[in-house]
Amino acid sequence: MRPIPTRARALTAAAAVSIMAGAGAVAVASSASAAAGCSVNYSVNQWSNGFTGNVTVTNLGDAISGGWRLTWSYAGNQTITQGWSATITQSGQNVTAANPSWAASLATNGTANFGFNANYSGTNTAPTSFSLNGTVCNGGVPTSPSSSPSGSPSGSPSGSPSASPSTSTQPGTKVDNPYAGVRGYVNPEWKAKAESVSGGNRVSNNPTAVWIDRIAAINGSTDSSSNGAMGVRAHLDAALAQGVGYIQFVIYNLPGRDCAALASNGELGVNDLPKYKTDYIDPIAAIQSDAKYRSLRIINIVEIDSLPNLVTNVGSQAGATATCDTMKANGGYVQGIGYALQKLGALGNTYNYVDAAHHGWIGWDSNFNPTADIMLEAARASGNVRNVHGFITNTANYSALRETNFNINTSVGGTSVRQSKWVDWNFYVDELTFAQAFRNRLVSIGFDSGIGMLIDTSRNGWGGSARPTGASTSTNVDTFVNESRIDRRIHAGNWCNQAGAGLGERPTAAPATGIDAYVWVKPPGESDGSSKLIPNNEGKGFDQMCDPTYSGNARNGNSMSGALDGAPISGAWFAAQFSQLMQNAYPAL
Repeated sequence: MRPIPTRARALTAAAAVSIMAGAGAVAVASSASAAAGCSVNYSVNQWSNGFTGNVTVTNLGDAISGGWRLTWSYAGNQTITQGWSATITQSGQNVTAANPSWAASLATNGTANFGFNANYSGTNTAPTSFSLNGTVCNGGVPTSPSSSPSGSPSGSPSGSPSASPSTSTQPGTKVDNPYAGVRGYVNPEWKAKAESVSGGNRVSNNPTAVWIDRIAAINGSTDSSSNGAMGVRAHLDAALAQGVGYIQFVIYNLPGRDCAALASNGELGVNDLPKYKTDYIDPIAAIQSDAKYRSLRIINIVEIDSLPNLVTNVGSQAGATATCDTMKANGGYVQGIGYALQKLGALGNTYNYVDAAHHGWIGWDSNFNPTADIMLEAARASGNVRNVHGFITNTANYSALRETNFNINTSVGGTSVRQSKWVDWNFYVDELTFAQAFRNRLVSIGFDSGIGMLIDTSRNGWGGSARPTGASTSTNVDTFVNESRIDRRIHAGNWCNQAGAGLGERPTAAPATGIDAYVWVKPPGESDGSSKLIPNNEGKGFDQMCDPTYSGNARNGNSMSGALDGAPISGAWFAAQFSQLMQNAYPAL
């Protein structure tokens, strides 16, 4: 466990109720359906004056095809402020949750799950009765987590048959560090690719993230060169079968995605925020909320290469693009990420980590604080900053974890390394010091003091024969830095299929202060982008930064791209790169 405070939101156990309709219940259902029985599971994660509710209703009667409606009443002053995966309305103490447009049917023994945020004061007592399309789902109801420390109603003997069942902690109650003390999911599709390359079995059992980079990937697709045939539910089922503790998904399909790079453009246009919500985030949340996955810690890496673009690639800046200007003006990134955080953060066993770029992108004062500020804006757009469990740096990038031969305070012949061409006045020279400093900044502006950082170490090892064995003896600052640095890229702004890169630290929980884990979010061997234009049905374009003959632009100091040749589109398997990553791994294999 990290030596930092435990999250306040993890202090309150979730309360659950299970209510069954009696045999004599009379159905009052809409359309041509008739629900004769139902059960409800109602759980909350609460703090001093608010809570997040999660509701799962199971239809035990005839299939419902014309829409469903779940109603209940609160005894106190609970006020719902926002909801998801259902249309929720409240009149006084009475609440109605109706089906979303994309899930009007409810099969026999089928379940519907939705959630909401709410405020309260005093006691947050759980509802005592629910009705599905007018049919009462009646039975015993446990007390709310705040009604009695023992879990028994006041004046009712503990364990008495007539007393309501006691509150219990659900398997999905959030922990401080979801990586600690448990094994991670090994994606069988990535494992098979890794083992198809000679020597790949040495690393194929490491946990890697599953990328959901288009709508079709939610259910799996066989017509994609980058996604496998397994969808979100198939991966979750496989994780259960493996008996692991956590699984990692990359949420990556914003409208106008990755507005400053063509290789990773997505399928949604700049004005497709409504589609992003209903066709992408809502179905993912619906799957992840299935009660069968409650024992898993589901980690969502939320929208890489998005918010920092609104700081560094807009307006009159050298890297500005029209798409980034549009996404800043229309609020698509901030509102989209806010919605994703809200929907996914509400579940009792999910953990949202927002992408925070890397030191070679936002390590300057002009970028550092504004990027933290816009991340706070997106978190607040979710309704609660506690929907963010942490942040991740270096996702799919190559920045060295530690520069062991110099630091930002090193001087050469009286000249600071900050003045070198490589460092270029940056305040950071590696990812670990950057991630720890950025975490401190995020906490100082309003994020929970218990947030943790992740660092993607899948391709930042920089081992092999080119790795320096010690600091240079040169008295010229540029020569000293270039001969000493672990990161062997031509320029720190180069990001596509970098020649000479190696596997970095293996996935490890709680490796340093403030760091939840070193992770392999970018599966090693999956391409960053194609070396030349390759037509595809995934909306992925060709970026010159992936062309090994490209001589650069303002964002990389007009340097050569440093990219490998022969690369497929982003996300597709690149066996030659995987071989190089193993060859240059550090620590060595």
